[in-house]
Amino acid sequence: MAELKVRTRETGALAVMPPGGLPVVTTPTSGSVDVVTGVNAQGFNPLDLLYASVAACMVLSARIAATRLGVAANLGEVRADVRGEKAEGDVSRVGRFMIVLDVQGDLDEATKRRIVEDAETICTVSNTLRMPPELHTTLAG
Repeated sequence: MAELKVRTRETGALAVMPPGGLPVVTTPTSGSVDVVTGVNAQGFNPLDLLYASVAACMVLSARIAATRLGVAANLGEVRADVRGEKAEGDVSRVGRFMIVLDVQGDLDEATKRRIVEDAETICTVSNTLRMPPELHTTLAG
């Protein structure tokens, strides 16, 4: 089984919203995304970014799982379709995430299921949502 190499990098995000404008989110690694708010606006809204984080983490974790299982060479395309439902009685919170992981490649069904199970335990984003961290918000200055 392949050993996982842990590499660290600076993480985080900075959202800036100019007067009368929409937020732009940047990362310490020079990533950038414009945020939209309109129901029909094209692009990512804050909730889309949450679902995108889960989806990206799950497909990357599936690749890690396949590597650990020694089947990475047989792994084809991996897709994560992530949806959510608002919490009952609380419209300001997601109460349930539904994740469908589609694992393609020259792999039997048991191996595909194992990759899905392992990806779920590897993914930092989904693990964080399972056991929410403390949030501390302060006023700058």
